[in-house]
Amino acid sequence: MRPPLRILGPATTVVLAVALSVAVPLGMILTMLLPGAQAVPSGPRIDWVVTTGDQASLATPRPVVSFGRDKQVPAAVVVDDSTRHQRFVGVGAAMTESSAWLLSRLPAETRSAALRDLFHPTEGAGISVVRVPLGASDFALDDYTYDDLPGDETDPGLYDFSVAREHEHVVPLLREAQAVNPSLRLVLSAWSPPAWMKDSGTTHGGSLSSEHESAYAAYLARAAAGFTAAGLDVAAMTVVNEPNHSTPDYPSTRMPVEQQVRVATALRTELDARGLTAVAILAHDDNWDDAAAPVEALATAPAGTYAGAAFHCYAGDVSEQSAVAGAFPWARIWTTECTGRHGTSGFSGDLRWGMRNMLIGAFRNHSQAVLWWNIALDPASGPKNGGCQDCRGVLTVDPGTATVDPTTEYWLLAHVGRHLPRGSERVASTGGPHGVETAAFLTPDDRHVMLLLNDTATEQTVTVRWNGQAAQLSLPAESVATATW
Repeated sequence: MRPPLRILGPATTVVLAVALSVAVPLGMILTMLLPGAQAVPSGPRIDWVVTTGDQASLATPRPVVSFGRDKQVPAAVVVDDSTRHQRFVGVGAAMTESSAWLLSRLPAETRSAALRDLFHPTEGAGISVVRVPLGASDFALDDYTYDDLPGDETDPGLYDFSVAREHEHVVPLLREAQAVNPSLRLVLSAWSPPAWMKDSGTTHGGSLSSEHESAYAAYLARAAAGFTAAGLDVAAMTVVNEPNHSTPDYPSTRMPVEQQVRVATALRTELDARGLTAVAILAHDDNWDDAAAPVEALATAPAGTYAGAAFHCYAGDVSEQSAVAGAFPWARIWTTECTGRHGTSGFSGDLRWGMRNMLIGAFRNHSQAVLWWNIALDPASGPKNGGCQDCRGVLTVDPGTATVDPTTEYWLLAHVGRHLPRGSERVASTGGPHGVETAAFLTPDDRHVMLLLNDTATEQTVTVRWNGQAAQLSLPAESVATATW
């Protein structure tokens, strides 16, 4: 039997009656009645997961918290749904020939589990965008293009063109990945045209000869058509990887902006003629430190040629992406390459750098998609075809022992991919304690997803204010988190 209600006095009775008549939450009633009483949180629940620099937590769920009465904390993170930015496309990495070959060597059951861990939208890392080199990159089994010829022969009509080699390793792995995540999309990038198209006569360095610009545009369009014919969704492509870089060490091509524009213009015509009108052409595909190049490309190309620009992380600052978005508000910005490296600042340093620059930083500077470099490499950073000697894949795959280990980049991808659906819009998130950074999104079904970084050596209490309510999250030292409500 419940004890009788104790009436505290006439004034209290009036307060209680008024509160009940307007359906005020019980927590607020207690606050009005009892001096010092705390309001019971009554707003939306926040589910959140944390990865710590000491690896004690790896995308580990934390106790649920709820929004309650607003707290006017000066250092609060304020989420404002009324301010909208770019739409999210996805996160991912590159299916190089090296990555595909390694994964293909795993026993079927182990490979299936690895692909589920990479691509499943909710139970894996949620990879939904994959970059594919067109021909050999610095991570391939050897050099090749889709129209290799002996000696001084040329093939401007592309009669010997074939993407058959990609059906040995890359295409089968992409199809398996697509079976795990049917929303998978590709972005295609060539490291070099065939040697006969270049002034150097080799895929390792040099430039595209002006007489072969039209043939190269047709070559790229036929490559896109080849992947499409394989049942894969090509969302975007670039005319060449890192056009500012030419080296004898691995496939590469220097291409000045004016030539990039000519090739892209011809490529747009070739794609449209093949019915590939939805394939976006992105300018640049190079580092943050030369944002002037994509600005020039988008300014000088015929209307409709480019859809936006792509960036890499190896030089400059991520804020340079905003130079393109500021000059061309319609431009799609993708961050298409960055690699983890062995022997750097360790898990904690790489975790925080990646969240600060490649995720929160890239998203706050207009990225719709963020991709790391190789999906998988072996413990010796291979197989290599020149180039980087200490690169790290999203997975480390040892084909000898059939073991698969996630790296720092895997956990960073998982903090986004398994929580943030395609079509979400970035919304404003401002403020926060010193050393805490955020990026917030509103999903198509009106949920919220917020990325958080605690870049300090101490635990930080973060007050999140949203829609007239507040909640507090205690972020461990040197940690990253994803919160949803």
